[in-house]
Amino acid sequence: MTSTPGDPAPDPASNDRAPSNRPPGERDRLRELLDAVLADDHSNLDEMATGAFSSPFHFSRQVSRGAGESPVALRRRVLLERAAWLLHHGRTVTEVAFDSGYESVDGFARAFTRAFGHSPGRAAATTTPAEHSHWLPAPNGIHFHSPTVLYVDNGAPTTESAGDVLMLMVRHDLDDVEVLLDAAKGVDDDEWTRRRLPGHEPLHWNGPEESLAQVMSHLVVDKQPWLATIEGADMPPDPPSDLPALVELHRELTPRWLALIRDIDRRNAWQDRVIDALCDPPESFLLSQIVAHVLTFSAHRRQLARWMLRDAGVDVGVAALDPDPIMWHRKHSGGF
Repeated sequence: MTSTPGDPAPDPASNDRAPSNRPPGERDRLRELLDAVLADDHSNLDEMATGAFSSPFHFSRQVSRGAGESPVALRRRVLLERAAWLLHHGRTVTEVAFDSGYESVDGFARAFTRAFGHSPGRAAATTTPAEHSHWLPAPNGIHFHSPTVLYVDNGAPTTESAGDVLMLMVRHDLDDVEVLLDAAKGVDDDEWTRRRLPGHEPLHWNGPEESLAQVMSHLVVDKQPWLATIEGADMPPDPPSDLPALVELHRELTPRWLALIRDIDRRNAWQDRVIDALCDPPESFLLSQIVAHVLTFSAHRRQLARWMLRDAGVDVGVAALDPDPIMWHRKHSGGF
């Protein structure tokens, strides 16, 4: 059984290993690679590869081929699963943040919230979590199980579901909006509110989207009424149009939207229907229709925002503003 971060590697001769049909004396190369990925003192790809007596290029290829996940992404995910487990078992957020290799509590909180859809503080308050609630979606069934065990789920084979693609699109959308909000900080007030597309109104019932301010406001705010509809909450207040307020609102809505999508997908509730009492007259929507609607118009607005930012003098050719989900995924999954 593979060692877990923060614990000594198990004795290879011990009985704490999963049964194997491998002939005696034959090396378990995948296990050796996983040991290198998860070793406590291997914090980056070069250190992992050195520990496996391999080059970074070949090490990455071997791990990705054997585990279906890049070494950096695998280590990051297992460390976050371990962090959730530790929080459930009484460790403080600060302790877990630095124990997980983050340089600040804020950085850890952002990564944890992005992965789990809720804050680490909420995880710490949940002392009797559901079984495996600290697990994140994995392409290989490899999960943190306890301080001495790395669990490999060998259940019935499954194929990648559409939900995995959907979650990639949802997370890319949320991250891309955050990047655009950050880029807009370099725009002055006149450029922020200047009407660049007079009469532009993609949805006749949703108001004009003529300026960068209006486009960015819709990018952030338009998830809020849908959340209210599905959660049964009251009509949201009038949306903000100033950049600092939009940044704060996006940070507040992101974990709620992630948690909602994960809950729908976990329950396979895409065909469930809600009656939107906020509409006049009330209207019925499938949950799948709502998410498809949000992603469709968000993709349009994100590209439109880039055009407006460029027109306002912002360099949108930098890598951070690349709109391609392929490049985003490579960056967030360790290069693969």
